[in-house]
Amino acid sequence: MLQVVKRVLVVRSYLSVWRLPSAPVLLVAGFAGRLPSAMVPLALLLMVQQQTGSYAVAGLAAATYGLAMAAMAPVLGRLADRRTPRPVLLAQAAVYPLLLALLVAVVLGGAPTVAVVGASAAAGAGTPLVSGAVRATWSRVDPGVRGTAYALDATATELVFVAGPTLVATLAVLAAPAWALAVAGALAVAGATGIATSTAVRGWVPAPAASRTSPFATVLAPGMPRVLLSGTALMLGFGALEVAVPAFADSAGSPGLSGLLLALWSLGSVAGGLWFGARVVSASLPRQYRWLLLGVTIGLAPLTAASSPWVLGALLFLGGTAIAPTLTVQNSLVGALAPAHATTEAFTWLSTIATGASALGAAFGGALIDGPSGVTGSLVLAVAGAALAVLVTLVPGRRPVPAAAPERVAV
Repeated sequence: MLQVVKRVLVVRSYLSVWRLPSAPVLLVAGFAGRLPSAMVPLALLLMVQQQTGSYAVAGLAAATYGLAMAAMAPVLGRLADRRTPRPVLLAQAAVYPLLLALLVAVVLGGAPTVAVVGASAAAGAGTPLVSGAVRATWSRVDPGVRGTAYALDATATELVFVAGPTLVATLAVLAAPAWALAVAGALAVAGATGIATSTAVRGWVPAPAASRTSPFATVLAPGMPRVLLSGTALMLGFGALEVAVPAFADSAGSPGLSGLLLALWSLGSVAGGLWFGARVVSASLPRQYRWLLLGVTIGLAPLTAASSPWVLGALLFLGGTAIAPTLTVQNSLVGALAPAHATTEAFTWLSTIATGASALGAAFGGALIDGPSGVTGSLVLAVAGAALAVLVTLVPGRRPVPAAAPERVAV
């Protein structure tokens, strides 16, 4: 009987978010609009490699796309805070498919490497500002459902990185990688347009000119450096793990299991996120964040002793259960700490550090795998990144100054 009551309470908590006027649009359009982030780098890698025969050029193009997207996000986030996300998203919805079309034409047309890299950078810079806009909108809902909304958002993000690569692989086999880019462009248009035309974004009130400060004021706001630095350490570890898992599967003679293993990791995160989002936690957000980061560290530690891909898969699922809850609280912290006039920009900084740090982690992890330490070295780096994130949260810093709450919109 008690279990039935708990399940009813879980369902009710998520229904309370779904019933908000714009919530279905934000969740569905947000999912669609985020899929290109998981699709385009892989599709671009496959397309360039098939066309040029070079993994070096393909990797350079994919990395350039990701770095350009990460570098441009805070700039666009700041603009969205000034002008509201609506015009930014609508402009990107119009331009992004054209940039992807140009990228496909350049690659399939046999253009030189410099042109491929330039087109990749342009497409990355034009990626619609979906994640930042959605999270900033959730930060304006009733505090009673905000945590659950963030949990749904974190869970949807995890599903993106399961569905995106799967869709690319399917389209690459049935047609060609270029078709995956075409589908990604269509999804980006649908997602960005859906969010831009939602009631919540249409009712967005931009910040007054007097409240705008230096370009780095958002990053340096009290409490923000610790969240961003801890997030950097965590994502560096995740980047190392993302290259260690395929290497582990390959060394075990089962390279085809790498996708399944990474999917199990994400599915564990989804399960943990759904469970956590329905809970009411009395501890403060910083304390929750610190304990959840410790949970991630503890969950990653046994991976270094995995003896087979199947053991690794079970450990990845269990260890992944702490990830979405951690990201949920991280989003809640950013929403609480960010200046009221810069919420979109603050959330784009999270996306930027996630992209940059995971890329660095992948590079360091790859170097460790090719060195004497092998796969174990990369797995240890993953654990060390999470442990460093915990330590960062223990460093004293300036106390956040209570800021005026952002104007409530009808989400």
